[in-house]
Amino acid sequence: MTLKKLLTSILIKPAGPDCNMNCTYCFYLKKANLYPETSSHRMSNEILEETIRQVLEETRTPVTFAWQGGEPTLLGLSFFQKAIEFQIKYGAGKLVRNAFQTNGLLINREWAAFLKKYQFLVGLSLDGPEHIHNRYRFLKGGQGSWSHVVDRAELLLDSGVAVNALTVVNNYSVNFPEEIYAFHKNLGLTYMQFIPCLEPDPSNPERKAFFCPPPEAYGEFLIKLFDLWIEDFTDGRATTSIRFFDSIFFIYVGFEPPECTLLPECGVYVVIEHNGDVYPCDFFVDSRLKLGNIRGKKLIDLLNSDAQKAFGQQKSALPNPCLSCQWLQFCRGGCPKDRRFNPTDPELNYFCDSFKIFFDHADSRLKKLAIKWKQEQAMAKAEGFLTNIPKSKKIGRNDPCPCGSGLKYKKCCGAYKSLY
Repeated sequence: MTLKKLLTSILIKPAGPDCNMNCTYCFYLKKANLYPETSSHRMSNEILEETIRQVLEETRTPVTFAWQGGEPTLLGLSFFQKAIEFQIKYGAGKLVRNAFQTNGLLINREWAAFLKKYQFLVGLSLDGPEHIHNRYRFLKGGQGSWSHVVDRAELLLDSGVAVNALTVVNNYSVNFPEEIYAFHKNLGLTYMQFIPCLEPDPSNPERKAFFCPPPEAYGEFLIKLFDLWIEDFTDGRATTSIRFFDSIFFIYVGFEPPECTLLPECGVYVVIEHNGDVYPCDFFVDSRLKLGNIRGKKLIDLLNSDAQKAFGQQKSALPNPCLSCQWLQFCRGGCPKDRRFNPTDPELNYFCDSFKIFFDHADSRLKKLAIKWKQEQAMAKAEGFLTNIPKSKKIGRNDPCPCGSGLKYKKCCGAYKSLY
C-alpha cells in the first residue's frame, strides 16, 4: 500500500511571473504567456485564505509556506500581514514556517521588522560582487541592481532577519567561486545556495542558452567551493552552510536529503500560482501539466493524484549509464529539468560530468566527516543513557545494554564509555 504524501511544504507564487527586474537568465518571466488575459498578476485574499486553510487543515506535521515569484514583495506588506492572520486563524497551534525569496528591491525597515517578527527565512537573490551580479541581473531600465541588493542585504542582516544568499551560477560567475564565497561571507551571508543555470536558447529551444555554465567548469566550481567550505571548519564544525553540501551530507550519514533534486522521485510538493492553479513543480509550470485549481480541488488530493505520481516517477526513469554509476545513490540523476542538452547523451543530466568531477574529489572527505558525525552521535546517546543509570546499579560487560539496542553492554554504550 502506497503511503499518502503529507503537505509538509507548499510553494506559492502570489505575483505569478511578475517582477520588477529583468534578469537575462530568468526562466519564469515567460510564464506570463499562460495568463495573457491580464498584464498584472496578483493573488486575491480569497485564494490566499483558501490556500492557507487547506494546507493547515490537512497537515498534522510542521509545514513550510515558501513564497516566490516573480517577485512576491509586489503584493505589498499588507498581503503578507493578512497571510499571517490566516495562518494564526487556521493553524491551531501547529508549527508553521515561512520562507521568502526576493530580489530585495522593495525591502525597507517596515518589511525587515515584519520578517524578523514572524521569523521568515529570506532567500536573497545575490550573485556575488558587483561585476558578477551585474552581468545578468538588471533593473527594468537595464541598469545593474547590485548596489540596491547589497544595501537591502545589510538592512536585513542588521535587523536580525535570517538571510540566505541565492546565487545563480552562469557561464561568467562559474569562473569566480573563491571571490563569490568570500564576498558572501564578508557581507555576513554565511548561508548560501548555488543554483546552476540551464535554460534553452530563446532563438533555438533545441540548444542551451549562452549563459549556461559548461559542465566541467561547474564541476571545478563545486570542488573549489567545497574546499573553501572545508577550510572554514572550526573544531570539526562547519562555519558556513552551502545547501548542496549540507544535503549531500544527509545522504552520507544515512538520512533523506532535504533537497528534492537528490531524491529518487519528485512530486513531494506542489506550486500554487496567483489564481489558484496548481502545478507539480516550480520548473514545470506548464499548461500540459496543470493538476487543477484549489477552488475546485483539494491540495492534498492533487498532491496524491495519479498525475502528480506519474510526474514524480519520471525522475526515477534513468538511462543505463546512471544505473551503473557509482554516484547514483548521491545524485539520483539530478533534477529532471536538467536532462537535456548533454553533449554526449541526450538522456543524461547536463551536469552529469559536474557531479562526477565533484564526487571524485569530495567523496573521501565526506566519508570521514560522516564517520566522525556518527561517532559523536553515538557517544552523545551513550552519555545520555549512562547519565540516567543509577550509580547503585552495576552493569556487567555481558549484560544487555540499558539503551535498548539489543547488544551487550561491552559492545554498545560500554565500549563508548571505555573509549572516551
